[in-house]
Amino acid sequence: MSSGFNTDVRVGDQGFHVQTEDRGPSHPVIDTTVYQHGRVVYRRSSNYEHFAGSAEFSADGLRERVEEQHRVVIEDLRAGTLSVEMAASAEKNNRADGIQVQLLNPQSWLSAGNVKLDVEILRRADRQPQAGAEVEAAIEGASVDSRHTGTSDDQGRVRIEFPLPPLGTGDLALVILAKADAAKDEIRFTMRSRAK
Repeated sequence: MSSGFNTDVRVGDQGFHVQTEDRGPSHPVIDTTVYQHGRVVYRRSSNYEHFAGSAEFSADGLRERVEEQHRVVIEDLRAGTLSVEMAASAEKNNRADGIQVQLLNPQSWLSAGNVKLDVEILRRADRQPQAGAEVEAAIEGASVDSRHTGTSDDQGRVRIEFPLPPLGTGDLALVILAKADAAKDEIRFTMRSRAK
């Protein structure tokens, strides 16, 4: 059994996506991840192994715990109490060498069974476009393993389009990997889980 919640949150002029999910009985952890432009800016995890092994355990009780953690993280985000941790994460990413991959259309990349990814690759050091980066996209958990590629242009951008492959059961994720020389970066978007 696995459950989860996804919420888009606006804080001032910034947009975030908050995702909370139960990792399931083999890994009894509730994970909440806050994304901004496809990048992880905050993560909170809580282990419920003790609850899972207790007589009080129920599917409804677990769902309430998942929902409560999701709600609390959204409230903390709106109240600004996560801003220090998110700023530290952003500073670490900005200081790092290498490249950064971003999905420019995170709300509209899947439409009518077709995937259209508008991807941008930037150098971390100066935030300038990275031309010639090899970009690969795949749906992790699909019943057919198919990878789709493209190369970033002078603006650091590439569009990758393909039909959504047949989906398997279990956890699904869109994974985008970019490589330029020795540098690489990856982002992933968890999709709704299919019944197992």
